[in-house]
Amino acid sequence: MLAELLPPPRSVSEPRAARGYWRRLLPTLALLACVTRVPSFTRPLWNPDEGYLAVQARLLAQGGVLYDTVVDRKPPLLPWLYQAAFAVAGSGSLTSVRVLAVVAQLLTAVLLASLARRRWGDTAGGTAGVLYLLVSVGLNPEDTQAATFEVFTLPCTAAAMWCADRRRWGAAGLAVAGAFLVKQTGGAVLVPVMWLCVSAGGCPRTSQKVPLRDVRARGLAWLGAGVVAPVLGVAAVTDPAGFLFWTVTGSGAYASFTGSEIHVLARGLTNAAILALACAGLIPPVLRALWLARTGAVDLWLWSAASAGAVLLGFHFFGHYYLQLLPPLTLLATAALQILPRERLIHAVLTSACCCVLFLTWGLLAPRPELDHARRLADEVAIRTEPQERVLVWGIHPETYWLADRRPASRYLTAGLLTNYSGGRDGPQVGERYAVDGAWAVFGEEMTEQAPALVVDDSRGKPYGPQRVPSLRRLLAARYEEVGVVDGAVLYVRSRT
Repeated sequence: MLAELLPPPRSVSEPRAARGYWRRLLPTLALLACVTRVPSFTRPLWNPDEGYLAVQARLLAQGGVLYDTVVDRKPPLLPWLYQAAFAVAGSGSLTSVRVLAVVAQLLTAVLLASLARRRWGDTAGGTAGVLYLLVSVGLNPEDTQAATFEVFTLPCTAAAMWCADRRRWGAAGLAVAGAFLVKQTGGAVLVPVMWLCVSAGGCPRTSQKVPLRDVRARGLAWLGAGVVAPVLGVAAVTDPAGFLFWTVTGSGAYASFTGSEIHVLARGLTNAAILALACAGLIPPVLRALWLARTGAVDLWLWSAASAGAVLLGFHFFGHYYLQLLPPLTLLATAALQILPRERLIHAVLTSACCCVLFLTWGLLAPRPELDHARRLADEVAIRTEPQERVLVWGIHPETYWLADRRPASRYLTAGLLTNYSGGRDGPQVGERYAVDGAWAVFGEEMTEQAPALVVDDSRGKPYGPQRVPSLRRLLAARYEEVGVVDGAVLYVRSRT
């Protein structure tokens, strides 16, 4: 078996040797983390998720209430992180959160390196850290270079496994909770963590042997407390009912697979193929080791399977979902390379480096037409409105609010929350009746109490356009008149009559 062929887990290293090891490795990982994130600093933003988070952070800073006047289908940690970064560095640029994303990637690499070093030795530690950073950019740049949910979920998942590997169950639970509170699917790491807890055979930091049943019970108690306490605390700090609705129970239509099967399957297969290319240096060693040894570390396979389940959950297959697969895949490849000839290790690193260069070039050179559109539209919005006036952008690009520096007229920052289009649907199950429960009643009140000075129909022929949304169509007909078109987006101002 692979676990038997590999060197046994390392004992605690001499402090001086450990310090020397990390003094050599950390600068390399830090430099690589910076290099692989260079493209992220070349665009004001990369995808609508960044725009959504930036607008949320501004609204929270202006007194908005999370899960009430500021809403999204996500937990609150990342909006809070954006808000904190903006408080320090200003909200006119995402540079501050991009720097934090570099730190998150570096921390993930360091934790993976530490895990691998503890299990298989010094060389394996460096291999895991380097390979992770090389493959971390292996998808469409808008998925890997954006400072969004998965990037900040991964250090939490790696920390959960790091703590579990050392049988620090309370800390492991806190890390699992952190992953969940960045994005719900981050909680999938609880599966391998629980397996490690159940299979534990002794007390950490001592040579004392205690009954396995007591170890399991004590570990599970600490793990459960670590997971539950932060989640309940965050729910209490925000709004318990709102937190439960927006993070768990209110996404039934969004998570449905019905209506766009071919569309989402094509996206899933495309992103899987892109990731397979990026991991061309990792996959062959894993397959080769499987052929030779038939098995490997159970917790790593469980981590991979749980992460795959997180990718499948909701049936949308956006590229950034696949990032959750990279840490366990990196460790599996590192484990496999320990029993293969050294030239296999060199080949894996070189192949991964070449793929990394390919994806970095894509990130630096690829045009971003949607960003260019959002910037032109934001310029027009800024010209036609005063800073204190509210705007409604009917589309899926909330970054327009941020770029124009205008306050949204609705808590629903995209048309997706009011039509279900935000799930990437191509037509079926898009419309008013698929909206978040109760959203249209709230939206109607908002349009009466804080009527926007300008409405931008940015649907541009998509299935959530006013022609398919009767309530919006009636609103525009009764209160607004068309005044211009920008790149297909139609602008409306309040009627004077």
